Amino acid sequence: MNTIKIGTLAKACDVNIDTVRYYERKGLISPLERTNSGYRVYDQGSVKRLRFIRKTQSLGFTLEEIKELLGLSELPEKDCGDIREKTQQKITEIEKRIADLIEIKIALGELSEFCPGKGKPLSECSILKHLYGDAG
Repeated sequence: MNTIKIGTLAKACDVNIDTVRYYERKGLISPLERTNSGYRVYDQGSVKRLRFIRKTQSLGFTLEEIKELLGLSELPEKDCGDIREKTQQKITEIEKRIADLIEIKIALGELSEFCPGKGKPLSECSILKHLYGDAG
């Protein structure tokens, strides 16, 4: 079996060694063993697993959700529908975040409309007054 050390794993997946260690502490990846001198030793499957973690993270999944997906993918009684369900849940969550961001954008736009603009003292800034909760 071909084994690799943490530096090789990190380089193969374009991450820092500290990132690999962090994922290890979070229970997302684990070395096959440690050498007598304390080096972590991984198998080639760790490269695939680490790439999976990075890819799902880039799609907005949290580390806890990634751990759940990894767990599902290792259970023989699970099927594609289980993974699809998790993906659909993430889509729903993202749609909610998008709606919230649109509301924030609208509120900021309204705030900026009432700003007197350049040349006015900060004491007349309607944005600051609103953020401080001043009614006047």
